[in-house]
Amino acid sequence: MSYLGNLTFRLTAGATRLPDEFRRRHAAYLAASQRGDGGFAGRQGGSDLYYTGFALRGLTLLGALTEQAAGRAATFLQSQLGGNLAPVDFLSLVFSSVLLELSHGFEVFARQGIDRNVEIPRRLAPLQRSDGGFAKTAQSGQGSTYHTFLSVACLQLIGAAVDRPERIGELIRARRRDDGGYAELDVINRGGTNPTAAAVALLRLLQPDQPPLPAADCRRTIQFLARMQTADGGLRANAQIPAGDLLSTCTGLVALADLDGLDAVNLDRATRFALNLENAGGGFRGGGWDSQVDAEYTFYGLATRAFLATA
Repeated sequence: MSYLGNLTFRLTAGATRLPDEFRRRHAAYLAASQRGDGGFAGRQGGSDLYYTGFALRGLTLLGALTEQAAGRAATFLQSQLGGNLAPVDFLSLVFSSVLLELSHGFEVFARQGIDRNVEIPRRLAPLQRSDGGFAKTAQSGQGSTYHTFLSVACLQLIGAAVDRPERIGELIRARRRDDGGYAELDVINRGGTNPTAAAVALLRLLQPDQPPLPAADCRRTIQFLARMQTADGGLRANAQIPAGDLLSTCTGLVALADLDGLDAVNLDRATRFALNLENAGGGFRGGGWDSQVDAEYTFYGLATRAFLATA
């Protein structure tokens, strides 16, 4: 099973332990965000590929993605296939299409007469840089730690070969910083929670039969992530930011689990942090600084609760 497949299995199992009313409330919020064209709304109100991916993942996590909603979403994804998509939107489309195929049998690429095993590597290849990594945009000069993880995970999902995996591993290891974290780009001299989580996941993905990090590096990375937990109970994106957010909390906890280091943070406080960001009518905000719920942070809120239910 792929890295993302294993993670999805764990999260789905954890979600079954959450209260029924909690599950219904958030499923209703996500379902209501589907627009007439089959996509799901972003913060501006219209259908958005990026937010569609999170809404579909959230509904799947809750066991609430109906065949009708999945079919409408498949139609929306098909309508976007011919467009000139930003890399992050294309990756969202790919992950969503795989999810719809596995959950309800809708083959988004095949319905458009496109061989995804050819098309996806073709679309990603121009983003791979000489450093081995995949860039965030066509204009970016070097590989992004996070987008390299997304691209490699995407290729793994469809069973495609990853070009220069050894070079990718070298790039990620070179992004390690003195604080024990990993950086998004070469020019950044401090670690961040999300690039660290991406680095740990990517190294696990590239070498599934080995520990992601040597023992000494593992300890320091666990300590780095533990320092990211703030007084509010959440994990912050980096040491320069005073407050936690749901994305960093979720990815940081997953990385700690991959490193067998969950006992380094206070899980009860992390649970309370997520609970405090829940909207009574469904949905989650990103942090104490946020005033609006959306599908992305709702997924991370659900995933955090589900993950902690199995911790």
